[in-house]
Amino acid sequence: MQSEMESIIKNNTWTLTELPQGCKRIGVKWIFKTKRNENGEITKHKARLVAKGYSQKEGVDYAEVFAPVSSMDTVRLIIGLAAHNKWKVFQLDVKSAFLHGHLTEEVYVAQPEGFEVKGKEHMVYKLHKALYGLNEQTLFTKGGTNGRILIVSIYVDDLIFTENDHELMIAFKNSMLREFDMTDLGLMNYFLGIEVIQNEEGIFICQRKYAEELLKRFGMQDCNPVLCHVLPGTKVDKDEEGKLVDETLYKQIVGSLMYLTTTRPDLMFATSLISRYMSMPTEMHMKIAKKILRYLKGSNKFGILYKRSESGGVLVAYTDSDYAGDLNDRKSTSGYVFKFSSGAVAWTSKKQPIVSLSTTEAEFIAAAVCTCQAIWMQRILKELGHDGEKCINIKCDNSSTIKLSKNPVMHGMSKHIDVRYHFLRNLTKKGVITLVHCGTVDQVADIMTKTLKTDSFIKLRDALGVCSIDKSLSIDPYTQQCVVLIPLVCDAIVKCMFLVIMISSAGFL
Repeated sequence: MQSEMESIIKNNTWTLTELPQGCKRIGVKWIFKTKRNENGEITKHKARLVAKGYSQKEGVDYAEVFAPVSSMDTVRLIIGLAAHNKWKVFQLDVKSAFLHGHLTEEVYVAQPEGFEVKGKEHMVYKLHKALYGLNEQTLFTKGGTNGRILIVSIYVDDLIFTENDHELMIAFKNSMLREFDMTDLGLMNYFLGIEVIQNEEGIFICQRKYAEELLKRFGMQDCNPVLCHVLPGTKVDKDEEGKLVDETLYKQIVGSLMYLTTTRPDLMFATSLISRYMSMPTEMHMKIAKKILRYLKGSNKFGILYKRSESGGVLVAYTDSDYAGDLNDRKSTSGYVFKFSSGAVAWTSKKQPIVSLSTTEAEFIAAAVCTCQAIWMQRILKELGHDGEKCINIKCDNSSTIKLSKNPVMHGMSKHIDVRYHFLRNLTKKGVITLVHCGTVDQVADIMTKTLKTDSFIKLRDALGVCSIDKSLSIDPYTQQCVVLIPLVCDAIVKCMFLVIMISSAGFL
């Protein structure tokens, strides 16, 4: 608390003054948090002074709260770019929540509990800078001579950065430490609950610790693992006649799995599927949710490995849809996957907002959604100084959709499609994107739209760059074989010793 107050004073955040007539003060409160590393060990105790947001009124100032948050797609893209170029990613942590976000209006807050000025307890602080007041931009780049570049991404008060010039990085870090009270965390190894391993092989991200805590939280730590979560033929609907289960527990499982999809694209479709039944879930829905946890039990060390790509760091997109897959409203499911530096950097699995009348229409809508993401990611890569292809290839396994994207003629299969989806044709004509046909067996986005056989699921999971943490640590085959054999040998020895004891006790020895 003392450290937080010293940081606030140092940054000239406020001035003690009398509360003007007609003005109201905003209350403040202390928030305490124990910070832990990837091993669960305590690294520090943190105190934050925050405004009481619940004092705001809807329609007046309820929405006037902002904290800059980088998209996880951007974070993964930065990590993928760093891995491709064999750069290192570093991390800084801002000690104080009051930064250089200057206010344009007058805001008064109460004096913090425990730090009231004696004799002036009735006075208030006039804020000069905002709580969590960073600028709304969350991605910054700085160029230099000879192709030098520094990339900085902000997530509230955590900063990650990478560069291709050591001097540029040192200058940036020193300037930040002079300007703010910051903690230099060195190489990025634990960020927002994500474990990061950086070595010669590449950069590996996972949520192993969170996955283990999740299994323990829901009593599934000793369950039997499975190789695939939702098998083909599994019918999921509202199950209106089914027996209801604890709705709160079900929502907790779904919410926890949603956060886990930050590094686990192989969980995306299954989690999206069960999230459709948050209201009045039944035993059928809970059974599928627990099946996902059983899959997680056998893959809790899985994550994404980014390494230098042989294709030269090209952004490739895959788009797919499952026609009329929802059994209740017959809406289709759109899915896309973007790969960069041998691993997936962006993905989604989402039910379409309208009912499609044909497979072509469903695939065309999915491709249009994928195109929006492609344009945005292409701009991000350009900002990051990566000279990629001017035209992004989007791989689709539906020939009719590819023809429709190039053919402006309206016919029975397309004249009813919403106009907003036809901008795909304009972008194809301009050469911004190109729909390329790929075989169904190589369609990576299949894993985002439908249930798959176990062998197909594992093949597409590998194509996403999802692997075990052991692979990222480059364990050689001999060591890996020993790791597998040692428990078996020990078990055999124990059984032999038990047999000897039994024979001995029987008087045969």
